Amino acid sequence: MAIRRNTGFAAAFLTTLLISASSFFVNADRVDYPSAAYPPNSWINVPVFDFSFWDSAGIRPILITGTFVCGFHCSNLQGNCLFAISIFQINTFDANSNSSPSTKIVWSANRNNPVKFRASLQLSEEGDLMLQDLDGTLVWNTNTTGKFVSGLNLTEKGNLVLYGRNNEMVWQSFDHPTDTLVPGQALVSGQKLTASVSTTNSSAGLYSLALINDSLIAFLEPDAQQVYFGPLKVEAHESGQHKVVYMNGRFDRFVLSPASASQFIQLGSDGHLRAYQLKESKWEQVSDLLINYTGACGSPLVCGEYGVCSDGYCSCPKAESNAAVVYFRQVSENHPDLGCKETISVSCKPSDYHSHSLLELKDFDYFYFVPHIENANRQKCKEACLKNCSCKAAIHRQQINSSVGYCFLLSKIFSFKRNVDNLHDYNSFSYIKVQNPPIFRAYRPSKGHMKAILGSTLGPILFILLVVVGMFSLWRNKNDSKDDKKEPQKYGRLRFTRFSYDYLCSMTENFSVKLGEGGFGSVYYGSLPNSTKIAVKRLDGTDRVKKSFLAEVETLGSVHHINLVSLIGFCAEKSHPLLVYEYLQNGSLDGWIFSRNPVCTLSWKLREKIIHDVAKGLAYLHDGCDQKILHLDIKPQNILLDENFNARLADFGLSKLIDRDQNQVLTTMRGTPGYMAPEWSSATITEKVDVYSFGVVILEILCGRRNIDRSQPEEEMHLLRLFTRKVEEGKLLELVDKFSEDMQSNGAEVVKMMRIAAWCLQPDYNRRPSMSKVLLAFAGYSIVEDNLSYDFLNLQAPRAIATPSNRAGTTTLALPSMLSGPR
Repeated sequence: MAIRRNTGFAAAFLTTLLISASSFFVNADRVDYPSAAYPPNSWINVPVFDFSFWDSAGIRPILITGTFVCGFHCSNLQGNCLFAISIFQINTFDANSNSSPSTKIVWSANRNNPVKFRASLQLSEEGDLMLQDLDGTLVWNTNTTGKFVSGLNLTEKGNLVLYGRNNEMVWQSFDHPTDTLVPGQALVSGQKLTASVSTTNSSAGLYSLALINDSLIAFLEPDAQQVYFGPLKVEAHESGQHKVVYMNGRFDRFVLSPASASQFIQLGSDGHLRAYQLKESKWEQVSDLLINYTGACGSPLVCGEYGVCSDGYCSCPKAESNAAVVYFRQVSENHPDLGCKETISVSCKPSDYHSHSLLELKDFDYFYFVPHIENANRQKCKEACLKNCSCKAAIHRQQINSSVGYCFLLSKIFSFKRNVDNLHDYNSFSYIKVQNPPIFRAYRPSKGHMKAILGSTLGPILFILLVVVGMFSLWRNKNDSKDDKKEPQKYGRLRFTRFSYDYLCSMTENFSVKLGEGGFGSVYYGSLPNSTKIAVKRLDGTDRVKKSFLAEVETLGSVHHINLVSLIGFCAEKSHPLLVYEYLQNGSLDGWIFSRNPVCTLSWKLREKIIHDVAKGLAYLHDGCDQKILHLDIKPQNILLDENFNARLADFGLSKLIDRDQNQVLTTMRGTPGYMAPEWSSATITEKVDVYSFGVVILEILCGRRNIDRSQPEEEMHLLRLFTRKVEEGKLLELVDKFSEDMQSNGAEVVKMMRIAAWCLQPDYNRRPSMSKVLLAFAGYSIVEDNLSYDFLNLQAPRAIATPSNRAGTTTLALPSMLSGPR
């Protein structure tokens, strides 16, 4: 049970335990638990082994209302407890039978961080609800200190609410859903359900269901572009806010049978969204909501990794041309849905590329598709995968009656599915990279002959090698000792956590989930033991990379702003320079504004918000620090988005710090072609080069296309030239993103923003505004200058730049969002 400690209202919440004379059991329906509590108050998670309903369910109640209970929920005798809300039915439990209590957790505060016995929940006098573990560690809180909270209430709908002095809502659990919705609960734009790892592990798993703008999508974490359901446009509400309300018997356009008993909707660990209802003391599935849209093979892991799904049945990929060679075997013969494993692991050494081949799966597709390469035939697609070490499979789609198509390169493989629904629209081929089995020569010399050959050939070679290796080891040890003495001085002053390479290998599962790649290396997804999600940037290269590494660590070590990415730590071991950032769920901006996937289309308000966020981050760098910080590589790939589409600047590897009284600085050319201001040709720059890049990014956001897009006709390839022409023709509205109806309907506001972009793009940097002035213009306190020049000359810096300017990755094959910075 949960022992409550109340300093002011103890008498109001004393519970009465009625003990039957004929039994040791405490019946749950005969205990009077409150539905509300008042600060200050606290409860301790103390187990009570009394064989009651709550004991059998592993629940230590704190508040109860109707069929909902709030309290500590423990899964074993060692603790492993959640502060949670569950739905229950008392009259379904018989203490004398072997039946299990019909309780189901519908919300939890600490799903990723279970607490132990004797953990405590506190409702402080200052208004904060806090969960602390046995050792006093703060595990979770509502962050409501100072908001004049007057009470805590569990409503009849199962919503845990902190309310203020006038009964206004200060905080509610409905705003922080986990994997379940109950009748009366809504999923609003920006919120998501995230499935548990499994039925026995409540930690956040792979699948999420989210409402983005006005559309419902289901996707695979950690990349919101890996969509396996949707986008499904939801019905509009009178309030104008986009939300999906779960009323008994209906979830937006999903119609369920009206429930006569308790019901809930849950996103399962297999990615299915199901409705459950209590029937005869058991929770039974009454509907699979997404199955009519996704089909039996639509879930990303329906047949596990490398699995092949056809009509709901799972198997392993087979080489039709050579059935004797077995490249994959099932993980479990009894459970084919657990996936397949390689019989020979694919190596990633350049010397082994010739030993790779591609196993073809005709008419097989993937649950999502991003066209990395356009106008590609199947041969070009296959060659791209074979040449790319990170590529594990390639998907080629080609419209019927077309000679070329689109190519999608995969760095991690889930389940393949037979293309049944779209056979009349396009042909689909999947190619899985496999390691060729070793081929042995027919001739084998006799043992005596072999010894003679080896003795006469290898003897002198081994002697020379030993001498060379010995001399190299002496030289290396000498230099390493010097470097080891320097390293503590170099990194000792940094305030970030220093990680070992082995530790980060473990946290990223040997760098298995690649988020993206750029000119300086690749970025991988990981998770720390406290469930903090991280993005690990693995730098590749020589002295230039070391300079970038130091520049990024030192810059982020001196600044802190909500619109700048947060650096958690780093690794500086030999040959392993790694940077560890907070993971931002929605990735880089380019994946949203350049994508033609309807689910990635951003509304005007979101685009405007992102532009404002970037401006705030730049204004802080230029005017809010002890020194001016010039970013020098502003582009969509270096703008990251969190789950609420708050934008943060990233990748400070090219940044430059200058004194506040210094107006100009002479430096080598750096940046990305297409975003570099004209004055770079003189190598004398100011912070206005960032303002110019910001202007380019504004136009890209508003127009939904790249500044330099070689897929466009020649006269429309360069966005700035096209912008100049449309200004002269008075047809700026034609530039607004044509793939977004919302952008088109807000054309007048978009054109106003284009004018600010033009202000930032003035060829004479003296006429460009400061970023602080741009913020004033957004707020209406500053007016854009008249007589702007639209003659945007020197559209990109000279191509002879030999510095990290080629980091843009315009020819590099990468994952959905290429980036040169962290994700």
